[in-house]
Amino acid sequence: MKAMILAGGFGTRLAEETDIRPKPMVEIGGKPILWHIMKIYERHGVNDFIVCLGYKAEYIKRYFRDYGGLGQDFSINTKSGEITSLSNASEDWNVTLLDTGKSTMTGGRIKHAVKCLDLRDDFHLTYGDGVANVDISRLTKFHRAHGKLCTVTAVTPPGRFGVLDLLNDGRVVGFREKIASDQYRINGGYFVVSPQVCDLIDSPDTVWEQSPLASLADQGQLMAFMHDGFWQPMDTLRDKQYLDRLAIQEVVPWM
Repeated sequence: MKAMILAGGFGTRLAEETDIRPKPMVEIGGKPILWHIMKIYERHGVNDFIVCLGYKAEYIKRYFRDYGGLGQDFSINTKSGEITSLSNASEDWNVTLLDTGKSTMTGGRIKHAVKCLDLRDDFHLTYGDGVANVDISRLTKFHRAHGKLCTVTAVTPPGRFGVLDLLNDGRVVGFREKIASDQYRINGGYFVVSPQVCDLIDSPDTVWEQSPLASLADQGQLMAFMHDGFWQPMDTLRDKQYLDRLAIQEVVPWM
């Protein structure tokens, strides 16, 4: 199966970083968050990627064009320009980079990328700005078992504040971290999608999270894969700094 990554948004809420680079190239632990997302899939045997570009597309294109050079040791002949790699990248990835338009919406980016899909096979879909320890293998098995057109990973949003343990009379008996049962679940990305779903996308202005997903839900074709493990988007500078701290730990939560 291929994995499609939506990496074309403006990332305006992270303007401190995205003024000079696209959001998926903002680094956590010294590597772009896009690289971390691809490693999540790689660990489950997925190494064929379609990256849907938009804002500052050339930045991501340069990164992958130079992937085997700038990140590795090499020799260069200054007269001929011939480069000889002295080491190989550890990743064995096939990466298709598509410029899907700077202002195209998420659904439009997916529609644009249909030409790169095997229409006989489902595909993975996620965003280029969030990491999780989602079990991609279990997610895939769940999707294939229920036979519907689309699966979305359902997560509990990370809480910035602790939870008060209260009795019915209002007494506080303790403090704890928030758990999944404390509130509703949201779309955590990490979809598995049938190519037929692309027929629900009308134009470049279609927002994937609106009419296509609503139509799938109305038709009974959308299933939720429950994920209670680690999940963290990178929406703000505070999120970026939090992920940076986690990335230098001995055990990285999404790894």
